[in-house]
Amino acid sequence: MDYRDTVFLSVAEQLSFSKAAEVLHISQPAVSRHIKELEQRYDTSLFERKGNRIYLTGAGEKVYHALREIAKHYRNLDFEIGELQNAQSGEIIIGASSTIAQYVIPRVMASFYKRYPHIQLHLMNGNSFEMELLLLNNRVDVALVENLSSQGGIRYHDFLHDELIVVTGQNSLYAGRGTIEKEDLMQIPLVLREEGSGTLEVIRQLFARHQLPFDDLNTPIHLGSTESIKNFLLDFNGLAIVSEKAVQNELYLKTLVKLQVTGITFPREFRIAHKIGHKSRLTERFGQYLLSYRF
Repeated sequence: MDYRDTVFLSVAEQLSFSKAAEVLHISQPAVSRHIKELEQRYDTSLFERKGNRIYLTGAGEKVYHALREIAKHYRNLDFEIGELQNAQSGEIIIGASSTIAQYVIPRVMASFYKRYPHIQLHLMNGNSFEMELLLLNNRVDVALVENLSSQGGIRYHDFLHDELIVVTGQNSLYAGRGTIEKEDLMQIPLVLREEGSGTLEVIRQLFARHQLPFDDLNTPIHLGSTESIKNFLLDFNGLAIVSEKAVQNELYLKTLVKLQVTGITFPREFRIAHKIGHKSRLTERFGQYLLSYRF
């Protein structure tokens, strides 16, 4: 890509000339010069300043989305040219929901790197909704999500089964109970993930299937990560519903205790998401590797 385009993308994503300069390892005046030259090329302003912050103009938004698409084509082109020379190289930007990013995908990425050492991998993480938005906006090449709903413009494939389980801290009032009734989930304090989390969406939908009113839960707090929930449980007389894959170590060490719930389970699938109409051999190679990986 033209270097001015690369500078523009960095400023658009950082929404800061100084932060873009740090990322690109160039001076802030150089960043300003590249943006000014790009604005002269299009004969319009690409950024506007409001107070101490900058924002993309309408024209800037159009340029941004077009250049993200072009950048994706360049990454795929690198891979296809490398294939012709029997040297598979390229770059994949992966977006993964928090649970997958922390507890599932790092091993896969390490294994993929051993197989394809000249393909660069970058990982971005957040909740499932955020990762789908990044995919639709061409910020990531592929998204790995844990929600049940589907966004328009995205195709999904299951790649790993998961189970949400009810856990409590080893010193909790409920640690010795072993089994609780599903109705107990409506009474006992429960800490859950934040809005936009795939885990929270799955819990909400499964509660509805079992005719348990989700809005009546005794939920004193929502936290932004499973790690936060695990630490919170150590001094909390209550429960949490988390991925079994996220607490295997804590269950082994017995710092957390798993409770069986009579009459209800929380199964779900981790899914790989591709933007419809944006196939590339590079992302398909990674997707095939993920689907064949033995967890």
